[in-house]
Amino acid sequence: MATRDSNSRKDIAWKYAYLANQNNKNDLTCNFCEKVAKGGAYRLKQHLVGEEEDEVAEVDAHGKRVQNVGGSGTSKKKPRHVSSMDAFVRPPKLAQMEKSGKGVQTTINDAYKKELREKAYVDIARWMYEAAISFNAVNYDSFNAAVQSIGRYEIGMKLPSYHEVRIPLLKKEVVHTNDIMKTHKEEWAKTRCSIIANGWKDKSHRSLINFLVNCSKGSMFIESIKASSYMKTAERMFQLLYSMVEKIGEDKVVQIITNNDSSYVMARRLLEAKRSHLYWTPYAAHCLDLMLEDIAKLPTIMRTIKRAIELTEYIYNRTGLINMMRQFTGQMNLLRPAKTRFATSFLTLSSIHKQKENVRKMFTSKDWTRSKWAKELTKKRVAQTVLMPTFWNTVVYSLKVSSPIVRVLRLVDGEKRPAMGYIYEAMDRAKEAIEKSFNGREERYKEIFEIIDRRWDCQLHRPLHAAGYFFNP
Repeated sequence: MATRDSNSRKDIAWKYAYLANQNNKNDLTCNFCEKVAKGGAYRLKQHLVGEEEDEVAEVDAHGKRVQNVGGSGTSKKKPRHVSSMDAFVRPPKLAQMEKSGKGVQTTINDAYKKELREKAYVDIARWMYEAAISFNAVNYDSFNAAVQSIGRYEIGMKLPSYHEVRIPLLKKEVVHTNDIMKTHKEEWAKTRCSIIANGWKDKSHRSLINFLVNCSKGSMFIESIKASSYMKTAERMFQLLYSMVEKIGEDKVVQIITNNDSSYVMARRLLEAKRSHLYWTPYAAHCLDLMLEDIAKLPTIMRTIKRAIELTEYIYNRTGLINMMRQFTGQMNLLRPAKTRFATSFLTLSSIHKQKENVRKMFTSKDWTRSKWAKELTKKRVAQTVLMPTFWNTVVYSLKVSSPIVRVLRLVDGEKRPAMGYIYEAMDRAKEAIEKSFNGREERYKEIFEIIDRRWDCQLHRPLHAAGYFFNP
């Protein structure tokens, strides 16, 4: 059976007060102004809403609250500004609720917390805008932890200074990071690890390689190297990869994961000849993108993509024409951006095909024929493309051979779950889907299968995969 003390602690008033003296349950100290309310939770709630028995609130000519003590009207305290709680004292609807005795405290509490939350959101967002912090930062676990810590401190927390962030707090974070690295390195020795070489180019088109090490505890960044000179020859790339193996410890490394660039492919052969127990594994997403690139180079498909690009560029380079297009497509866009260029091309083809009838209606409508764009020379070629049956036939063919591969690409390039375990089944199903779309007529898809087999079987079926390893960072 619940005690009287435990039941009283369930009162909402306890969220806004604390006991300065644990032996005296009737004297509650307000969290906002540190005033002691003598008389328990009931007295505290009167204090929170400004209804204290020995004080009558008045408002002077300047709109500030003035306290009359003792109710005589002769002794007045100095005017005080309206507090954040005062903003919620006796709103219009509250008077009616007071008469019925329902929901008074809950309404005040909810409204107050809502205003505080909205003000905090505005302040956090403004700080991010001024500091040019990426919007994605709000998804970091560390950001959530920081907000929760500030909330637990409540009002009056002193901000860290420039010096504290720059020196003592940074030193603490270095110690924390080294502790994490230590646990990773211990795991490398137990279960072994994979080296990931993530190549990319900066805004100046300089080739860079980020090296990470992956194990059962996750991926850890090691270093970033300017790789312009290494990319020129396979020998130089081999030396770079091998030096990284030596740095981590050859006995701890199982495989090296890279993209499918020619320099990496040649370096792989040198590496496996030097250290036969090491394996090379290419990125699944990069391999699939190369498949789409090879398919896009086929004459018929290349011509179709070129016409689709001409169509979209013509529309999207004219603001008024974009608005006209959206009126016919129900505000849907034709462009479908993706992470890779060739995936974008095929996804855009798919979007254009879905809007086929609407696009054709637009280029035959009165809105179009009366517009200034209908008089442009370029429009003739674009309009002819849209009304050309052979264009739409080749669009269908392009989608039949590319859509199953694009689905696999989006599958392995996602972050919801690792691709290992179902990647091969997904590729088998993609080939089956292509075959089925042509009713088993091999002459229609034979060339496509040759591209898939060349990119997939020759570059991904390494001995390591038989052991169950496959990473797609």
